[in-house]
Amino acid sequence: MYSFRYRRELPFEILKTAEFGFEWIIEGAGRAEYKFKLVKVNRIIPNDSLMSIKIPDSTPELIRIHSLSDEQALLAVVRYNRLIDIFLGLTTYSLQNHLRTTVKQIGQIEIDEIYVGIDRNGTQFVLPVQAKGGSDQLSVVQTKQDIECCKEKFPQLVCRAISAQFISNDHVALFELAVDDDMVKVLDERHYKLVSASEIDPTDLERYRHLSRF
Repeated sequence: MYSFRYRRELPFEILKTAEFGFEWIIEGAGRAEYKFKLVKVNRIIPNDSLMSIKIPDSTPELIRIHSLSDEQALLAVVRYNRLIDIFLGLTTYSLQNHLRTTVKQIGQIEIDEIYVGIDRNGTQFVLPVQAKGGSDQLSVVQTKQDIECCKEKFPQLVCRAISAQFISNDHVALFELAVDDDMVKVLDERHYKLVSASEIDPTDLERYRHLSRF
């Protein structure tokens, strides 16, 4: 069931029953209970026309060598390079990864990683992070349940749902997501390219200085 909810396509016999432009998803409906739901086809992929921002790579070499999966490697890259902080302009801390818990009306869920953060005014945030490596695509099911979990477990914190996706080995897309009418919508998107410090030249710095004015 987990594989069909998040990773694999449903069998063709089920797919063919969906109307054109729609697809079936499987949502949690309580403990060990699930339901099929017909929603509009919703694919979020990195925008090829978006400029990439060079970031000095702070990922320890040992982490790169011994990561056991694309997802694990991606979460480590995001964490060690503080990409969530850079993306949102917050100070954030990883609270737990692969958090397994239960949510009312949904059942058991797993969040890839969950951060907490604070801004300059003292407002506190909870940030569920969905990591997608390889050919995996963002999941509306996972985004919805991540948000519902944070509302239930951290009602006093502001929830901002984040997704990270590898564009290539040292190239990461970050999205801030929301769910509207059962569809995942992108609130913001940035691309970060991890490089050695020597690869960031004065032209890059001038470009970023100009962008910081907006």
